[in-house]
Amino acid sequence: MTGASRGIGEATARLLAARGMRVVVNYLRSGTAAEEVVAGIEAAGGRAMAAQADVREAAAVESMIKRVREVWGGIDVLVHNALTPYAIKPFRDMTWAELGGKLDDEMRAAFAVTKAVLPAMTERRWGRIIYLGTGLSRRPREGMIALGTAKAALAQFARYLAQELGPLGITVNVVEPGPVEETRMAAVLDEGIRRRQVAATPLGRLAHPGDVAQAVAFYAAEDNAFMTGTTAAVNGGMAMY
Repeated sequence: MTGASRGIGEATARLLAARGMRVVVNYLRSGTAAEEVVAGIEAAGGRAMAAQADVREAAAVESMIKRVREVWGGIDVLVHNALTPYAIKPFRDMTWAELGGKLDDEMRAAFAVTKAVLPAMTERRWGRIIYLGTGLSRRPREGMIALGTAKAALAQFARYLAQELGPLGITVNVVEPGPVEETRMAAVLDEGIRRRQVAATPLGRLAHPGDVAQAVAFYAAEDNAFMTGTTAAVNGGMAMY
């Protein structure tokens, strides 16, 4: 699982491990946090390993996957959660380097990790691929054009893969959270915006990382065999598609 040392990634890694999966906790810089996640999983009776890699770099991803294969064999489930940096500003103040750079980072990372896990899934003719998107790809919010546009591209990428990989027994789905507490994205919201978002949510609160983890785990399950090319909106009813 990419980007698994904190927030949604951490919650998902812990849940998948609790359900019997061996979990790779990928991280970029937060090595201490990743090792704490691994230690927590192992203390609860699960199996996990930490693996550092910048998922935007194909060589780093290949090296990470090679290490996983040596220890555990092929990867059956890919959860791609790593969040690359992005600018928060209006389009009129944005440079192409900021908008185009985010698009490139987003798709480069998705391309690299998917390419790396696909051979083993294809050989086995079974696999689960889950990408973490955002409700901002469908419902714009001021200043979030870079992230929303990049994640919209990721969602369409997932649909094309679902069509191509379905005959190989590989499902591809997207989980699109709305605002989530206890994440880096939540930190950019002022209290006024947060209160308005809660007021606009029928379930009366914002999501927690564990809520998103439940949706990912549903898609990752072995018995969830007939859903592909779909998107799960985890937003408490804030937006209904």
